[in-house]
Amino acid sequence: MSRLHFTLEKTAPGSKARAARFRTAHGEVRTPVFMPVGTQATVKNMTVEGLRALDAQVLLANTYHLLLRPGPAVFKKFGGIHRFMNWDRPVLTDSGGFQIFSLPHSRRMTEEGAHFRSYVDGEACFLSPETSIGMQRAIGSDIMMVLDQCIPSTAPQDETEAAMHLTHRWAERSLRARGDSPQALFGIVQGACHRDLRKRSAEFLRALPFDGLAIGGLAVGETHAERYEFTDLATDHLPENLPRYLMGVGTPLDILEAVHRGVDMFDCIIPSQLAQRGTAFTSHGKIHCRRAVYKFSEEPLDARCDCHTCRTHPRAYIHHLIKSDETLGWQLLAHHNIAFYQRLMAEIRAAIFDGTFAAYHARQRLELSRDDEANPPVHPAPAKIRRAPRLGDYEIQTSPQGFSSIRQLSSGEVMHSVSAPADEAERLYVAQSRLGERLRRRDETDTEPLVVWDVGLGAASNAMGALQRAEAELAAAGAAGTRPLQIVSFERDLDPLELAARHASHFPHLRHPAPHALLRDGLWRRADGQIEWRLLRGDFLELFADAPAPDLVFYDPFSSKTDTALWQADVFARLHRHFRPRPATLYTYSAGTGVRAALLHAGFYVGEGVGTGPKATTTIAYGTRPDAQDAARLLGAEWLARWRRSGSKFPAGLASALRIEFERSIEEHPQFAATLGGEVNPG
Repeated sequence: MSRLHFTLEKTAPGSKARAARFRTAHGEVRTPVFMPVGTQATVKNMTVEGLRALDAQVLLANTYHLLLRPGPAVFKKFGGIHRFMNWDRPVLTDSGGFQIFSLPHSRRMTEEGAHFRSYVDGEACFLSPETSIGMQRAIGSDIMMVLDQCIPSTAPQDETEAAMHLTHRWAERSLRARGDSPQALFGIVQGACHRDLRKRSAEFLRALPFDGLAIGGLAVGETHAERYEFTDLATDHLPENLPRYLMGVGTPLDILEAVHRGVDMFDCIIPSQLAQRGTAFTSHGKIHCRRAVYKFSEEPLDARCDCHTCRTHPRAYIHHLIKSDETLGWQLLAHHNIAFYQRLMAEIRAAIFDGTFAAYHARQRLELSRDDEANPPVHPAPAKIRRAPRLGDYEIQTSPQGFSSIRQLSSGEVMHSVSAPADEAERLYVAQSRLGERLRRRDETDTEPLVVWDVGLGAASNAMGALQRAEAELAAAGAAGTRPLQIVSFERDLDPLELAARHASHFPHLRHPAPHALLRDGLWRRADGQIEWRLLRGDFLELFADAPAPDLVFYDPFSSKTDTALWQADVFARLHRHFRPRPATLYTYSAGTGVRAALLHAGFYVGEGVGTGPKATTTIAYGTRPDAQDAARLLGAEWLARWRRSGSKFPAGLASALRIEFERSIEEHPQFAATLGGEVNPG
């Protein structure tokens, strides 16, 4: 029997939308319900008093982050999270699976669990189904989540099926670890965008004694249409007598569509995250408070809203706060946005009970898609045509998830099209390269600067990620315990950074003096001399020979279609020869067969990097044979077999006369000779 005593109260005619209620140790929950995200035992820019006033029924906290800081001992001392944060209503804790997927620090997945490095202190950590449940029991949440292996929703069938089966085995272990605890436990349906796997996962988990079931692995790369399709598919195979939770979703429109498809519970950081970017959700659609049209506006954010923000402050004041980067603006918008979400859920629930949800859904799906940039206010400046900010060949593009990126107009390529720029920089370059660990001094003689090449400066997200990690290490260990960092950025066209810097409210990583000094002087140096960031402006192929020899290379130019010259086999060969006296490791977003083959031909040892955005994997190229920790990443016999069959086995532009020698260099590469002895991961 479910620990939540779930009661289905009403199903809407002409829809799968449903209203229900369930009980926890800290109160009753009425669904559909939105759970504000309090990752670190706090909802950003909100107090618990403010959340109670808005009738937030459940808060979500994250096991991964709370395990690292403050740790289980603190929760045990306080008797759980409720007394710790002074919250007397239900709490749901995520297991940490998605955070290990999205913020890996030397992540390595095994049958036993996930090995990773703490972003707090760089220490090696291990999270298994048992330790995740143990931590959630210490936190004392009302609802716990099983540990799952989250992968991109666009992952191929074989990879997805393997992750699904691992998630199922971990689900069974999580149930055993829960034991006789009164806390509820939810399983997580996985299967990416594969219909047969989603169905099998739901059918497997519904046979186990869970108190609810969640839909995981969405909002990580798929289209909106795919998200709706696979949500609909999953709920078709979930039991009616348990709550259904769609994890990490989403916008008000996403929530409306998911309720229509039979989902009960939601969480997302969007209300508070967009508040920090000056965006408000209103009954007139989404509005961007930084826009000059609101400078003199005496209207409230939303005339239909009676929250504290709308009762007490006009749009002009909020516009001023956001333009001034004042934290009060973020607080006022966070309060309003969460109030909007709570009112939306109440309206949905009422429409389900009234039998009018189908009409409400048809009407609201249009209202919730409104945006003041696409649908201007009633009194816009008559001579001013609004468009995305542009400079030269670039414009700012804002995603449905609320983050902004730079788009090149001529090619249509977007820098970081799926993940926020700072998040992708952290995941792909900073965390994966173990930059924080490399910056720590091993002994008194270890004083040489760590040199990072940033190839393709763009809007500086990668360089700023490295710089901010170095500043965090300095704050923790001081100059005596930290090596200096030298960043060398290569770029021909500074318009992307200039454009982003002019609109830094769209790009939080640029709220720092360094990128502005770099644009002005070509150099920024921290006052204590521990960090230096230098710009080499021009053609990378002409400049790199005179740059300081790197330890790490963040290789992030536009794709081979747009920036062909930087992806040629002879370029990688030149780099390998240049690195030979001091072997460097190169990280790049590309996972193309031709690119990997070109790196192997050049003499690099090539491995599989973490997935990011729409890519299931990326690429790491080592200047010399890597140590045992990294050797497991190397491409092996299976990749070699796929390469032999590939129709794109050669890099672009390779002359036909050179292909036989090129093939021989791959076949005879010592990396693959090692696989015959079983020393290298076969993948």
